Amino acid sequence: MLTLEFAKPNDRSLRILCVGAHSDDIEIGCGGTMLRLLAEHGDADVHWVVLGSDGARDEEALASAEQFLRGAAKKDVVVEHFKNGFFPYVGEEIKAFFEKLKMRIAPDIVFTHYRDDLHQDHRLVSQLTWNTFRNHLILEYEILKYDGDLGTPNLFVHLDEATCQRKIGTLMECFKTQQDKDWFTPDAFLSLLRVRGVESKAPGKYAEAFYCRKVAL
Repeated sequence: MLTLEFAKPNDRSLRILCVGAHSDDIEIGCGGTMLRLLAEHGDADVHWVVLGSDGARDEEALASAEQFLRGAAKKDVVVEHFKNGFFPYVGEEIKAFFEKLKMRIAPDIVFTHYRDDLHQDHRLVSQLTWNTFRNHLILEYEILKYDGDLGTPNLFVHLDEATCQRKIGTLMECFKTQQDKDWFTPDAFLSLLRVRGVESKAPGKYAEAFYCRKVAL
């Protein structure tokens, strides 16, 4: 299989936008990829946007972002408070937020939710990401959950075990409010990383998987 690399722009740092509906979505979906990207592109400029959070989850979101973005030269972490589970019903407000966001950043890579995710909040965020950033490389990440909506991704980022353990360790350390959920466990997270590693024949055994609708070479 031909391997492609994230190429750095010649005249500036790499600009990355991560968008998540809820406080732990970015970390679950692309946390390992972000750790690898920042290890390889230490001068990266990262915008990290969490749309739905409240109370203790605000503190969790900020603490986790700080851990994952330690390797970034520049970082901008935004935590909004759109109501969990109701995104489609306040879509106009979220759309207005995206319109303001595109005036602030022109990203090289955008990470967002999978378009066929069965969680209504995730699905709307994916739609609005594509509505807003129409000429960008967008990678849609996956979230393991009850709905059973894992699909067949077409892009894989290979990870070593140390990176996977760092991702999972940070999730477990930072998101204490989620640990009563039976899917929020180290073995569940590692299992999906291992499955995607098998599918992409990862030399380090593990991978995060994404859906890429279009890419220009």
